[in-house]
Amino acid sequence: MSSTDQFYSRLPVNEIPLSELLAEDHLFFRIPENWHVIITDVKKSTEAVAAGLHETVNLVATGSIVAVLNIVYKAEITIPFFFGGDGATFIIPPSILEPCKKALLLHQDNTEKNFNLQLRVGLVPVNDIYAAGQELKVTKLKTSQLFAIPVMLGKGLSHAEKIIKSEDFNMPAMPLPDEELDMTGMECRWDRIKPPVTNDEVVSLLVIARDGVSQASAFQQVIKQLDRIYGDPDKRKPITVSQLKLKATVSKITREMKAKLGGYQPLYLIQKLFTTLLGRVYFKTKTGKNYLQQLVQLSDTLVIDGRINTVISGTTAQRQELKEALDQLEQSSLIWYGLFVSKESVLSCYVRNMNEKHIHFVDGSDGGYTRAAIELKQKLRQS
Repeated sequence: MSSTDQFYSRLPVNEIPLSELLAEDHLFFRIPENWHVIITDVKKSTEAVAAGLHETVNLVATGSIVAVLNIVYKAEITIPFFFGGDGATFIIPPSILEPCKKALLLHQDNTEKNFNLQLRVGLVPVNDIYAAGQELKVTKLKTSQLFAIPVMLGKGLSHAEKIIKSEDFNMPAMPLPDEELDMTGMECRWDRIKPPVTNDEVVSLLVIARDGVSQASAFQQVIKQLDRIYGDPDKRKPITVSQLKLKATVSKITREMKAKLGGYQPLYLIQKLFTTLLGRVYFKTKTGKNYLQQLVQLSDTLVIDGRINTVISGTTAQRQELKEALDQLEQSSLIWYGLFVSKESVLSCYVRNMNEKHIHFVDGSDGGYTRAAIELKQKLRQS
């Protein structure tokens, strides 16, 4: 075990508003030099989303998180990780590097065999990121009674992403491991979720700070606008208990089964259809209702990985006001942003157990993050 393994686990959790946290540089800590950045993403995800495969793309991205977190869980450590709709980013210590690489290679192979999608898996040592003059600083933010998220500043992760997505990047060749892939806890059986009854749309938003601009200051201004227009983070959450509905279609469970088990197993299908029927009864009990309340608290609707990625719900008027505010920040050369509007959000889940050991990944329906990224990339190309 590396002496830095507990680096992230030992970081204090901040219980102040995000806009205030971003102004407190001393609360951010440099990632250890011997750690590694691993990035996964579905190649040609834009085309896959356009072809109606957005839920499969989300499932594959969630699968990479489940594969890594099961290793992290067994190692009794915690790490910063980030869901991105069509992929995920992890920052990990050297002690779990090899098992994580093996697990992701197995998941990559499953993805291609079962969904005909290519999952890119790339690795960049943190030391190389620092050698390139980039920064990686992290802190923890408490976003609910049960949930704390990593907040990352610096452009180190976007630098790593550029390296991994470049045409001449190749992961060192490794034979496919013999061991089985552990996808325990992977569940994806919720129907598309309509916004709270007082709202009429879901917004997927991506924001980056311009070069030469203080990232923390630019993000602080964006968060202040979100707070002003939509209210505090609880008021803009796209997930509410009243709108959650289980959906156990054969196709949905089959997709989950292939991602989780690497192939078709009739017994699994029958079991999950049955447990979903039981679930409808369970969620009417006191324990079940408590789980649903936890689910809302443990939904990952804000990701800050050197850029802002968030899924929020509100009214059309609020979104128009937000666009005006973001346009002004863009015209002031502080930020670039991409935004996509949908009528629902989608949820995929990692459930180690029903008692607070679960986390739920949120994206706008119809490929929210992926489509917001299209608008952002167009602006960057034209700049």
